[in-house]
Amino acid sequence: MKIPAHKAHEIASLVGGSLIGDPNILATGINEIHRVEPGDITFTDVSKYLRRALESSASIILLNQEVDPPPNKALIYTHFPFRSFNMLLEHFRPSSSPAFPPSHAEYPGVELGENVIIGEGTYIEAGCRIGHNTVIGPNCYIGRNTTIHPNVTIGPYTHIGSHVMIQSGCVIGGEAFYYKRTEIGSERLLSKGRVVIGDYVEIGANTTIDRGVTSDTYIGDHTKIDNLVQIGHDTFIGRNCQIAAQVGIAGTCIIEDGVVLWGQVGVPSGIRIGARATVLAKSGVLTSLESGKVYFGFIAKEVKKAWREIASMGRLPRLLRILDPSLSNGHPEDKL
Repeated sequence: MKIPAHKAHEIASLVGGSLIGDPNILATGINEIHRVEPGDITFTDVSKYLRRALESSASIILLNQEVDPPPNKALIYTHFPFRSFNMLLEHFRPSSSPAFPPSHAEYPGVELGENVIIGEGTYIEAGCRIGHNTVIGPNCYIGRNTTIHPNVTIGPYTHIGSHVMIQSGCVIGGEAFYYKRTEIGSERLLSKGRVVIGDYVEIGANTTIDRGVTSDTYIGDHTKIDNLVQIGHDTFIGRNCQIAAQVGIAGTCIIEDGVVLWGQVGVPSGIRIGARATVLAKSGVLTSLESGKVYFGFIAKEVKKAWREIASMGRLPRLLRILDPSLSNGHPEDKL
């Protein structure tokens, strides 16, 4: 997420923090640690991620430990970096009210159903058809010849390409499921990013796609998504993918071009699935997957027991050959 250029001492003043390092280092963006670029502000409030933050491309880091700043970085000490980061997000991109005022702009060449609400700053290209009772937030873009069926909700800053089809009941650009647990409950990290949908994408009924926290949740050209799919914040899905019903993809995943996920596949956060991989129905993806292969399987058990069983399965062929030497045939693993 880009912001107007601010010096480090100005950022420290905004959050009420103590500046450590060069006060004139410029901030031009705000991003989470996995998406930072030079000029970005990021945060860390967990010791195990401190080194990663200090070695990242970020120019300004909010943190709750007093350490020496690396070269060309400024550190801002604050008791609650998570809250300070939220404060900056809200300062630079204030939240829209759910009851935002509707736009009175004209949309020539666009077919609008009854009770369609469109926010200020949204632009819709000619040839689009928008179904009844659809709500489109402020500052969105919808490309030409896109069809949105009735009862769809599209959050602010969403960018939708051309020739897209979105079926009824979808929520595009909802808030990210991103919380910090505290002693008294959970605090939400604010969502200020976007959903970006490419051209010729189809999205089935009642599918939900969360907006990025500070950057984009992205759906590539020609990707087809079935009904009742959940896609988490900041996830990247490439071109020409197929995602079947009841798939759940958590935040910050990377799904490369041509991937097929069959029904009820579960993908936890931070996973990468290589191009043209296929994951068969009801599989749980525990680690990143290589390109061009077919994957299947997962049974949920107590985690330590499950890992022991998985590890032992790899030794099973060798044990069978020990019990029955006729199965060996000089197999190289028998010499291990």
